[in-house]
Amino acid sequence: MKPIHDSLIDFVDGAPVSGSLDVRWIHGSPSKRRNSDPKIQVHAYDAHTFILRQSKTTSFEAPFLFLLFGNERALLLDTGAIADPELFPLRETVDTILAQWLAQHPRPDYELVVAHTHGHGDHVAADGQFADRPATRVVTRDADAVRAFFGFDAWAQETVRFDLGGRILEVIGSPGHHAAAITVYDPWTGFLLTGDTVLPGRLYVRDFAAFTATLGTLVEFAQSRPVTHVLGCHIEMTRRPGRDFPFGATYQPDEVPLQMTVVQLTAIRDAAESVASRPGVHKFDDFIIFNGPCTSALPKLFARALTNRLRLSLAALNRRNRQGR
Repeated sequence: MKPIHDSLIDFVDGAPVSGSLDVRWIHGSPSKRRNSDPKIQVHAYDAHTFILRQSKTTSFEAPFLFLLFGNERALLLDTGAIADPELFPLRETVDTILAQWLAQHPRPDYELVVAHTHGHGDHVAADGQFADRPATRVVTRDADAVRAFFGFDAWAQETVRFDLGGRILEVIGSPGHHAAAITVYDPWTGFLLTGDTVLPGRLYVRDFAAFTATLGTLVEFAQSRPVTHVLGCHIEMTRRPGRDFPFGATYQPDEVPLQMTVVQLTAIRDAAESVASRPGVHKFDDFIIFNGPCTSALPKLFARALTNRLRLSLAALNRRNRQGR
């Protein structure tokens, strides 16, 4: 075994590092019978940073999760949309990654912290898989618990630090989509992890005043840091500008990349400010803003989703008929 001091990693020198996002994300299949996606896809951005995606066969949400390693602890950000470890073996997957990392970088008493970009069900469902895990802290979803754990005194008006052991993250309270939402900046990779606040897809806004304030804060923050990628937790846009996949889609063969830029973040802020006084659905090339409940848009949204499911079912039936001839 390596001496512990030889395994310490300098998370400051050379940051942000040049990692890889050369990856084809699993995106579902036209037929469950022909699905070959793993339940969880694991991509190593670098040796200390992992991005996970849940399969669309277990949840159409197919959220992305992030696992960041420091010298003293690792942070798992979000736990996905399914609780059942048989369908979604998150703890098993994370434990495997942790074991492999610790074999390369041995140290005693290594901790895992499980936290969330926000508290919606598709980001917290597998928390229970970690409830009895040794050396593990699970931060609950409610706003008071989030503020207390990270040490916020002035929620949404300050940036606090969270130290993984030499890898010091900056955490920003980011209400608007969800009252307990946070954004995490990682200087090691230059990632700005924005949860469902900023992503290439449908931006559902619960509190529009808080949302625009959060976006203003994030743009100002990003302009003062070397941000390499803005990473949300879902992909919902096709490569056709202004066109999203149907709600509930389980097959997304022509997705845009997960990563966005500070220019796109700024465009979202500007777009949000431009529609702040106009409730409804507002489409832009790289995202769609839902200002308010948008109840008048729901029938069209669900009708499109149903049409998409019927189209895929008919296509699968036709394939089976052809194969049977």
